[in-house]
Amino acid sequence: MTQAGGVRVVGLGAGGHARVVIEILRAMGGFEIVGLLDSNAALHGSKILDVPVLGGDELLGRLRGQGVNRVFLGLGAMENANARRALFERAREMGFEVAAAIHPRSTVSATAAIGHGPTIMPGAIINAAARLGDNVIINTGAIVEHDCVVESHAHIATGARLAGSVHVGEGAMVGVGAAVRQCLRIGRHSVIGAGAAVVSDVPDGVVFAGVPARFLRDARK
Repeated sequence: MTQAGGVRVVGLGAGGHARVVIEILRAMGGFEIVGLLDSNAALHGSKILDVPVLGGDELLGRLRGQGVNRVFLGLGAMENANARRALFERAREMGFEVAAAIHPRSTVSATAAIGHGPTIMPGAIINAAARLGDNVIINTGAIVEHDCVVESHAHIATGARLAGSVHVGEGAMVGVGAAVRQCLRIGRHSVIGAGAAVVSDVPDGVVFAGVPARFLRDARK
């Protein structure tokens, strides 16, 4: 359960991803989750895992005045990371710290460097000298091998595997169960389809899918 008297934190977003992060913070301990904020008025007054949905993002300023100075992002990253990035940046501009949600059953090397506000889910592995930017998601069972770079706002989805020295650009997504060969680069805001096998560099702003992965379409369409 949420620990009363811990660090007070409010969640931004009240969907399925919020449920996962609530459970991670509870497993970590030391947090008092005071509520969730969501733009969907139909959710206001409801509860997610016994955490109340207090209202919309307009309540952030009031909560800041009440001494709540930390948030977590309950909005997952879909194909487009812009909405999650905007929430992250707005919270930081308002003076909030974004909580690092790192599940105790993940494996994070002592030599890995991790930015602000990551979400690292159970079973994820982040190996030696890997570098993660701000607001990244490393989903359940994903593997980020040694010397990888995952730039800010990127999402490594459930069961995806990055071999050594892969570079994932800002806002990119590597889909469920995809595999990326060592020393390759995934471009900024690109999307790798579920189950893809990436054997060559991927440029910025595209969708690659298949085995081997090939260009499918522009990610902006």
